[in-house]
Amino acid sequence: MAEPATLGFRPGRSVPHRLDARFKLVSLAMVNLALLRADFPALAGLTALLLAAIVHMGLPLRAFARETRYFALLLLLVLVVRAVSTPGQALVFVAGVALTREGLAAGGLICWRLAGIVLAGFIFIAATRPAEVRGAVIWLLAPIPWVPEQRAGTMLSLLVRFIPLILEQARETRDAQRARCVECRKNPAARLSVLAVALLRHILEDADRPVVAMEARCYTEARTAPETRATRLDWTALFGTAAVCGFILIRSW
Repeated sequence: MAEPATLGFRPGRSVPHRLDARFKLVSLAMVNLALLRADFPALAGLTALLLAAIVHMGLPLRAFARETRYFALLLLLVLVVRAVSTPGQALVFVAGVALTREGLAAGGLICWRLAGIVLAGFIFIAATRPAEVRGAVIWLLAPIPWVPEQRAGTMLSLLVRFIPLILEQARETRDAQRARCVECRKNPAARLSVLAVALLRHILEDADRPVVAMEARCYTEARTAPETRATRLDWTALFGTAAVCGFILIRSW
């Protein structure tokens, strides 16, 4: 049996798995909003809760860190740029450029917030089937006029499906180029450009396959929505999330 993708749905019986997708989607929006407004103590609390959820679900945190290492490099770049561009008390000079205490604090806060948003999304994707994501989006957007909720739900569910496929394609492309000694090039920008062009070409080629498959199966937006039912666990999780996030938002204002 093939190992399930790290950044994809992973079957389980944990509390996040048993929650209704509509409640999970609303809770994800509240958590992300709270993360964007949280200070360091609030971020520490939210991060602890997210890590506890990951442990409870049995998700491979080490594999997730490996898959998102390029995102970690981006966060490091944001931290460095913020540290050298924010005026304040200089901590160290590197090549005539000062890294300030205020810049490191501001950059660390931004990076921590972005990392928390990625963690929350990882939990949501791992605990929710793409079909359930589609149904939740359709249900939430249905009352809004002039919004094609069926199309939006299908697009989002396809996006969730494509994330692990894109990562797998990136891994295969990197291994193929490594076998052709692309890493012998000294210029890292050249290596990255070669990888990006090849990966983009493979992604565009693979994107035609689900389109052809959907057309062959006479896909239409007039489909029966999946059955949804809220339980006491769903309402408890929603009110608990709203209470924690509301406290953080009120505290930040």
